[in-house]
Amino acid sequence: MENYAIILVLMGAMAILSTMAEKIKISSPIVLIVAGIAIGFIPGMPAIAIESEVVFLLFLPPLLYDAAFKIHWKEFKANIYIISRLAFSLVFITTVGIAVVAYLLIPSMSWPLAFVLGAILAPTDAVAALNITKGMKLSSLTNTVLEGESLLNDASALVAFKFALAALFGASFVFWEASLSFLTLLVGGFLIGLICGMLLGFLLKLIREDGTAVLSLVLLSPFVVYLIAEHFHASGVIAVVTLAFGLSKLSAAKFPERLKVQSEHVWDMISFLLNGLIFILIGLELPIVVKKLTNEQLLTYGGIAAIITVTALLVRTLSVFLHRKRLHRAFQRAQHNKRARAISESILLSVQESMIISWSGMRGIISLALAIGLPHVLKNGHAFPMKDDIMYITTVVVLLTIVGQGLLLPFIARPKR
Repeated sequence: MENYAIILVLMGAMAILSTMAEKIKISSPIVLIVAGIAIGFIPGMPAIAIESEVVFLLFLPPLLYDAAFKIHWKEFKANIYIISRLAFSLVFITTVGIAVVAYLLIPSMSWPLAFVLGAILAPTDAVAALNITKGMKLSSLTNTVLEGESLLNDASALVAFKFALAALFGASFVFWEASLSFLTLLVGGFLIGLICGMLLGFLLKLIREDGTAVLSLVLLSPFVVYLIAEHFHASGVIAVVTLAFGLSKLSAAKFPERLKVQSEHVWDMISFLLNGLIFILIGLELPIVVKKLTNEQLLTYGGIAAIITVTALLVRTLSVFLHRKRLHRAFQRAQHNKRARAISESILLSVQESMIISWSGMRGIISLALAIGLPHVLKNGHAFPMKDDIMYITTVVVLLTIVGQGLLLPFIARPKR
């Protein structure tokens, strides 16, 4: 009961701090994380550890649903190429890049363990990026790419994490099996989200005059669909996103304006509370992991975390600018060759847009949840190697990306004169 009381106090503090952040012109995630760290180091403060199951069930479904519901489908479809590259291929490339750095810099780290760390830190975080870029008046193209990536990359990150963990437990990696598993997750999640969306849409049309009942079913739907997809070993992330796309179209076409306004207010409040609580919990995690390591380990792993952060940023920047170059070349070819596939000028990234997208690759609650969810023991009964070390490195990388990149992002996003 004590922890529940603390959570309520933290949510109240979060509401006040978010308002203060707006007044001092600093992104609320940065203020909330710093506040969480400060609160965690208060003498006698009970430890409030993040439970990975709570993150994946309580936080992830509603936030993904809300973001997918509000995204512009036509713009998402037009930019699906770069979104898919960032959400899928870049996640796997980043996993490899971080694994190489970790293996070379940490003498006691094996290749399988290095790939586990790489998979944990590969996905960017939807909550962090979208909250920090909020209010920066970014272009519609930039927002669409960032939102689209954040909706999909968790699925590929979970696949990479699953196979890295399996390799640590002794299973051999087979490329075609991994590819088939990834495809099954995506297709399964899509089908489950589509079917559930159709069934729910049919039910909602029957009761659309009862606003309370409609809102109740809509609020429950992301959690239920996520659980159904995970039960059948499909991607709960893709299922929720597919559901949100379907209900967004249904809402625009069939629901009365009064119900749309009510729904928007309810989801705005839920997103505000969950987003704020996530960042305070991230800050609270640092004091917990710091106590488990020596001062020498804290200093050494802190430096390695900084190198990993730079590595991930460089890999992301290179990928984004290569895509920009490839897209501009394709556009120019289409201009001179009428038989070439037409490419809309509206999806061409400028240098500044490419920099913003590159710099917005923050890590967050998903990475922490994966690290915390690591098993305590291996199949042979031995303790999971370097779990505390991995949790500390993950926490520091998350803090560096959100606070460091978040503080510099407004300068990068500032309109050029």
